[in-house]
This record gives sequence, structure tokens and C-alpha cells, in this order.
Amino acid sequence: MTALPHPTGLAYHRMGHCSGRHRWWRPVLGTLLFLGACLVLNVLLFAVSYGFGAAAGLRELPDGGHDFGPLANTALDLTSIAIALPLILLAVWWPGRRRPGTLSSVDGRLRWRWLVRCLFAAVLPVTVLAVAAALLPDGGADSGEFGAWVGWQSFLGSLAVLAVLVPVQAAAEEYVFRGWLTQVVGAFVRSPWFAVLPQAVLFAAAHGWGTGWGFIGLLVFGLVAGWLTIRTGGLEAAVALHVLNNLLAFGIAAAVVDGLSSDETAADSPWQLALVDVATTLIYAALVLWLARRHRPQRLSTPPAGTVSSPVPVVP
Repeated sequence: MTALPHPTGLAYHRMGHCSGRHRWWRPVLGTLLFLGACLVLNVLLFAVSYGFGAAAGLRELPDGGHDFGPLANTALDLTSIAIALPLILLAVWWPGRRRPGTLSSVDGRLRWRWLVRCLFAAVLPVTVLAVAAALLPDGGADSGEFGAWVGWQSFLGSLAVLAVLVPVQAAAEEYVFRGWLTQVVGAFVRSPWFAVLPQAVLFAAAHGWGTGWGFIGLLVFGLVAGWLTIRTGGLEAAVALHVLNNLLAFGIAAAVVDGLSSDETAADSPWQLALVDVATTLIYAALVLWLARRHRPQRLSTPPAGTVSSPVPVVP
């Protein structure tokens, strides 16, 4: 029997059912194909970069690659993550058998005006985080090696590259964790809370284990971003904060000598910075909720014509 779209409209985490073609195996197969495609493309990216590095006689790194320099190495790392964005959209289209835009929002598209509003909302908490990062202890960095200004030419060149790659990398992570994984779980459960929790844990774990506080900071980010995604009906709020956070982190790293060579992530945050990160994430959530009350972004997909709406479980 062919499943029909829900007559009342669907919350974001239930959008796997929006096409009426949902089968239990579609999200499972889509996940497996996505992971396989990511592995293959990253192996190809590594092989190509390794070939160029070997031909140029560059120094080999402990991970087996070659040292193209801090900026080029960072660009390769960002690209390896950004690859996930088109692949996850392809998984939604096939085998998900629904429009890729349903991963962006319940409206079936990325709502650019709402995204811009969320970007403005993220400026204050990200600024607070930047000031705190500058004032708090460095958390164990080698002060003699990390902190010298790189110069305007190097800094502006790095910013130009980062401004292109970081938003795609951050969006890719949001589309995978807050998008695909939330909707995969939501394809089987109605509760938004059960849909939000797994992706947050996996998101924190994907950054590696540094400090317990760093893990908690990432976990809270994942929970809040997932909650805002369902509460506002789309990924825009999560993407906005993630993009500005990453631009801040990479921008600070690009400003100092060997900053982009560091392999530290948010998972390595000391407790002071992790607590500030949690606080600014909660501030951002409050600002987005205030904006949502004023502008009322669509929270449920549009019901099919000729049906009567009734309540469905969404995050309050």
C-alpha cells in the first residue's frame, strides 16, 4: 500500500514522510550510500593531493599526506567535509525519493530571508565568544610559538579562501547532523526529542575526544541547534550560528603564525571557554526564539489541499 502525505502537515523531523513514498529502508539505504560515497570521494581527494605533493617533492606528514602549507592543508580539510553537502542532498533525492529542499526546511527550500535574520542574531553571541576567547587563559597553547601576527597580506589571503570554504563546510555538517540524521530518526519516531538527541551525540563524537568540557560544549550546541531546527521548521538558525562560529575560529587561527597548522578543535576547549560557548549558544537560542515570535517562520509543511489540520507533536 502506498503511504499518503500527512493531512495536517509535518514537523521538520518527520519530513521523510512528505512525499508519500516513505519506506523504512529508504533512510537506511540513503545513509549507507552517503557514507560509501563520502569515503570514495575522500579517498580520491587524498590520492590526487598525494600525487601532486609527491610530484612537487613536498615534505610528507605523519598522516601520509604532503605538506602544502597551512592554508592549503586547511582548504583540503574543509573540502573533505564540504563534499558531504551535495552527497546528502543526493541521498534525499535518491533513494529518499523526495525533493532535496525538504532537507532545508518544511517549506521545501532554504528560506534566505530567515537565514539572514538568524545571521544577524548570531553576531552578538559570536562577538561575546570572541572577546571571551581573547581574555580567557589560552588553555595550554605554547605561548612562545602561537600568537605572532602573520601580516596583512597573509591574513587577507587566508580570509578570502576561508570565506568561500568555511560556510560550505559548516552548512555540510548541519545538513548531515541536524538535517539528515534528524529526519532519519524522525522517520521512525514521532517525538522531536528522540529525533534531536542522537544527532547531537554523534556531532560531538565526530569532533574527537579532547576534554570532557569540550565534549559537553559540542553536545549542547548540537541539542540547541537541533531543537531550533524543529522549532523554526528548518536548518537556517543552525547554519547561521555554525557558519559564524567557524568563521570566527578559523579567522583567529589565520591571524597568527602557525594558527592554521593547529589540529585542535572545539572538542579541546578548556572548561572556561566551554562554559562561555554554552552560554552564548543559549543566548543565541533566546534571540532566535524572539525573532520567531515576531516573524513566525513556517513550522509545519503545507498540508495537502482539501484537508483539515490538527495538532501534531512539535517542539514547544
